[in-house]
Amino acid sequence: MVALTENPLRIGLQQQRVPEPSIVVFFGASGDLTKRKLVPALYKLKQERKLPPELTIVGVARREWSHDYFREQMREGVMEFSGGVTSEEDWEEFAKGLFYCPGDIDNPLSYQKLKAFLGELDEQRKTRGNRVFYLSVAPNFFPEAIRQLGGAGMLEDPRRSKLVIEKPFGRDLSSAQSLNRIVKQVCREEQVYRIDHYLGKETVQNLLVFRFANSIFEPLWNRQYIDHVQITVAETVGVEDRAGYYEKSGALRDMVQNHLMQVFCLTAMEPPNSLDADAIRTEKVKVIQATHLADLAHLDRCAVRGQYTAGWRKGKPVVGYRDEPGVDPNSMTPTFVGLKLTIDNWRWQGVPFYLRTGKRMPKKVSEVAIHFREVPHTIFQATGKQANPNVLVMRIQPDEGIALRFDVKMPGADLRSRSVEMDFGYGASFGKSSGGDAYDRLILDCMMGDQTLFTRSDEVEAAWRVVTPVLEAWESPTDPSLMPEYEAGTWEPQAAEEMINRDGRRWRRLHT
Repeated sequence: MVALTENPLRIGLQQQRVPEPSIVVFFGASGDLTKRKLVPALYKLKQERKLPPELTIVGVARREWSHDYFREQMREGVMEFSGGVTSEEDWEEFAKGLFYCPGDIDNPLSYQKLKAFLGELDEQRKTRGNRVFYLSVAPNFFPEAIRQLGGAGMLEDPRRSKLVIEKPFGRDLSSAQSLNRIVKQVCREEQVYRIDHYLGKETVQNLLVFRFANSIFEPLWNRQYIDHVQITVAETVGVEDRAGYYEKSGALRDMVQNHLMQVFCLTAMEPPNSLDADAIRTEKVKVIQATHLADLAHLDRCAVRGQYTAGWRKGKPVVGYRDEPGVDPNSMTPTFVGLKLTIDNWRWQGVPFYLRTGKRMPKKVSEVAIHFREVPHTIFQATGKQANPNVLVMRIQPDEGIALRFDVKMPGADLRSRSVEMDFGYGASFGKSSGGDAYDRLILDCMMGDQTLFTRSDEVEAAWRVVTPVLEAWESPTDPSLMPEYEAGTWEPQAAEEMINRDGRRWRRLHT
């Protein structure tokens, strides 16, 4: 008798994740994020058949839009910022699930109206009472929206009601703690999804796979073999039309406390005992709780800020930050931050982590560079050339991939070496890049109830504790002329160079 085996394709189809029918409610639906990112992400998921046909989207904002006008606006977003509408039939089917409910964030009657409307849609669209409430509004509206949702009884069922909160989660430690207290008053932690789209990027998640699925690297991932780590997130754009927001946040709040700290945690954390969401998040919390600025007594030696001045971008002149529309001419808001962090645990004791991020830099790049120690004794001194330390670079964007630098002998009679790279690229290996803005992955995870890629309350507070000494120091009154500067189109202010050079190291130079 011949044993029958399962068809792998069939198994794959059975395991494809499709959430239960749900209503996704976007607060701030007339804003930029909903049109540019959120609805296009759901449309992409619908095209990929990863969503149930009953999926329903409700936009909430103050503007008195109709359902049809909301659908027109969302179609424009898909056409302009996504892959476009590939099939009119598909779009019509998707648009049937788009609705709009005008309302004010601070008006209890608006929430009662919304609650009644969602009840009607449950009957009409067969969504079974499953709700995702996504706060795509300015951070100062988060507390009121959460209170009102709780007061209206829309977060009572922890199995069916989920709350998504965009970054930034607080402006500092005290405001983050206050917001966490408000959240805990109206719902449970298992319902809360603090979203950072950086964690949805394939290459960020690949840090876990690379580290914990390959036995040749993890034994070297410690202070015995690694000299230091550099994490870089550089942007070529300036403040653009976000001066109102950016003047209140700056690079430390906008990038370091969330994006860079997330990448830092995945790079430095201990292996979790499973892929369970809380197992991974607990290890992230452990490493960040052991992290602090390298020299708390002399912050200028481990924390550097800067502002871009006038310079050049693609051969065209660009203005400095203080000359951007809406920016205070005496602004002390940093557009560049460089930090030196240390971790007090057995794995990383004595290994510095250098983090840097900035606007108007020469190249848009996000990467983690692991710099290994030099060989303890070189036998090639007679050649007049020292062997270069090995560097492992994980490129998050663009050109997503992993490169390992090592020395080899050059052809010829002389014993001369040169550094070369072994390079893996997502595009070359898989025929496509690692993906776009990652909102599709994160929204799908939320609908599925998977919190792995979302930050927990204790992790948010731990991250704020790390940067609090810098925030307090930089927000003290200071002469604007003392702000370190760097020319637009260059890598960092001189003070940042001095910070790392003081340790006998230097920043990686990324080719433009």
